[in-house]
Amino acid sequence: MALALQANRDPRSYFPDANVSDVWLEIGFGGGEHLLWQAETHPDVGIIGAEPYVSGVAKLLSKLSALPHLQKNLRIYMEDARDIIDALPDASIGRVFVLFPDPWPKTRHHKRRFIQMAMLDELARIMKSGGEIRFATDDRGYLVWALERFVAHPAFTWLANSSADWRTRPADWPETRYEAKAIRAGCTCTHLRFARI
Repeated sequence: MALALQANRDPRSYFPDANVSDVWLEIGFGGGEHLLWQAETHPDVGIIGAEPYVSGVAKLLSKLSALPHLQKNLRIYMEDARDIIDALPDASIGRVFVLFPDPWPKTRHHKRRFIQMAMLDELARIMKSGGEIRFATDDRGYLVWALERFVAHPAFTWLANSSADWRTRPADWPETRYEAKAIRAGCTCTHLRFARI
């Protein structure tokens, strides 16, 4: 279940019992609600979840004990997601999820935000053509920051056709615990989808 990284290894080989057709990566899975839903709904997809916080991993593992069949197509990495990204070969990931990352709201901390041009370069490298990045936030400042970078990056195109496309969470995108908390607090959540071109 835990992921032992090997550089340039085809990520499908991390799931020998599931014979997966694609691999998706969730960066910072929190309590794992979204990760589990995706693994349950897509048994033919190998899903790697990266979460450095022990409490989030513990919550996921406690839920997994009742769902042993998901261990075939789910792998957990308890360190920085950058390690996985560095180790992955080019064009090997079909979908990336970055849902409600820490916004690092103070200006002096913006360099710590996950969405940076250099990170988008790396995500573009590991993603398959036509692959999708899903990004969600309830922080207006981080929303503007992320949009500026995604729209400026030549490897990604925004999949929005109308305002409903970022105001409404798609049906195949389950609510996370953090999103529910933000909604209860009266925050507006934004759901962005970008394709690798």
